[in-house]
Amino acid sequence: MEKYFQMKAENNVAQIDIFGDIVSDKWYDEETSAVSFRDSLKSLGDVSTINLSINSGGGSVFDGIAIYNMLKSSKAQVNVYVEGLAASIASVIAMAGDTITMRSGSMLMVHMPWTVAQGNAEDMRQMADTLEKTGDSIVDIYSERTKIPVDEIKQVMKNETWLSADEAVSQGWATTLDKREAVMNSVPKETLGRFSNVPKNFLDKLENKTSDLSQERKELVAREKQNLKLLKEEIEEK
Repeated sequence: MEKYFQMKAENNVAQIDIFGDIVSDKWYDEETSAVSFRDSLKSLGDVSTINLSINSGGGSVFDGIAIYNMLKSSKAQVNVYVEGLAASIASVIAMAGDTITMRSGSMLMVHMPWTVAQGNAEDMRQMADTLEKTGDSIVDIYSERTKIPVDEIKQVMKNETWLSADEAVSQGWATTLDKREAVMNSVPKETLGRFSNVPKNFLDKLENKTSDLSQERKELVAREKQNLKLLKEEIEEK
């Protein structure tokens, strides 16, 4: 089965692929967490160059920021390649690149962070404050990389803005346009359902090839159900 998150090194050059969701707890091969990224990065040892390929709809804000900071603190030259989509927190990770290359047809999406929460009125106020502070930290990352004023970045994020490869380069979000065709087959359509302004032409290009992943998840759920059944039977016997 294809690995959606992987790292490998050869001749002092590391290749990192993030082709799935950014998560806090990693359950599936296609997912990337800050912990899995850190452990894999350590296993590579010292490298002079990191080539990072991204095709991700984003995910966990804090894990993404942690990955961004790991890349920024690396002594290696970091070259980012947006292979299909760098959306939400995946676009923040992309900003860690010393160079950022957009493949032809790829896209970058930025928006204000959001979450699902429950609790009383005070809990909701605290969550709103946290989201606002998190958004400000992301604005700073984008503004530092693009040199676009903070107020303009905030408006772009509030609008949930989808940038084509050409727009990303011309506006300073990326450094280079590569005419090689973008790869669109690793971002599930259900992931894009989290967003409001997904361009129709992007959806039309997207090939949803997640059948293998869906089958793997079904098998995992079936195994866990069997384990729970056995545990329940063992408890009842005692």
